[in-house]
Formats: sequence, C-alpha cells, structure tokens
Amino acid sequence: MRVLPWMLALMMVGCAQQPPKDDSLYRDLGATPGITRIVEGMLLNIARDERIVERFRRIDIQRLRNKLIEQFCAEAGGPCTYTGDTMAESHKGQNVSRSDFNALVEDLIKAMDAQGIAVPAQNRLIARLAPMRGEVIEK
Repeated sequence: MRVLPWMLALMMVGCAQQPPKDDSLYRDLGATPGITRIVEGMLLNIARDERIVERFRRIDIQRLRNKLIEQFCAEAGGPCTYTGDTMAESHKGQNVSRSDFNALVEDLIKAMDAQGIAVPAQNRLIARLAPMRGEVIEK
C-alpha cells in the first residue's frame, strides 16, 4: 500500500511536466462552430467546383463532414479526437492528382475567406494539414 502514494505522486509530476496544449489556432478558427462553418463552406465550394465535384458524388457527405470537423478541430489543437480512417486508407485507389488536391485546398481557402479567418490562421491550418498531402496524392 505504500507504493500507491508514490505512484500517484509520480503520475502527478508527469502530468505537471506536460506542456499546455496550444489551442490558439482552434480559437482563431472560431472553435467548433467556426470549424463547422469552414467545413460546410468547403463542401459547398466543392459541390460547385467542376474540377473535383465528381470525386465526391458517391461519398457519404454527412460522414465526410463530421470526420473533417473532427480532423480540423484536432489538428487545430481543439478538444476533438479524430476517429476516421487514415488519409492513406481513405484515399487508397482514388489516384488523386496534384491538381485535384490543389483544387480542394483552394475550396478550403475560399471557405475560410468567407468566414473572415485571418490569413495567418489560414496558413497555420494549412501547414498542419500539409503533411497529409503525401498520403493522398496518386494513391
């Protein structure tokens, strides 16, 4: 029984040494309501984008919406956990081209512009999403 207090003390010290989670981007995007508006705007932009709309015709848009909200929220430092497939799994066999990917990013930027998101915050979100590019293009 003497071990239990020491274990608790060690656990508390370990937690105290963790850096605080930076949620500034999450807040700059408008938290969950703002991220929801961005994602919905992006999906509406995609629906009007003849370059890529065909890629989304057979997709469960409601599920995609929900997973994108989770993913953007988590990547922005918010309190969300992404529960979807990996980017490699969800894009396997789709052969997404660089121009397809760039069109989607343009649609995201348009959605953020429409919500009045400052360019530095937009750039921070895109920078956090950019590493996924290699898991999506030409897979």
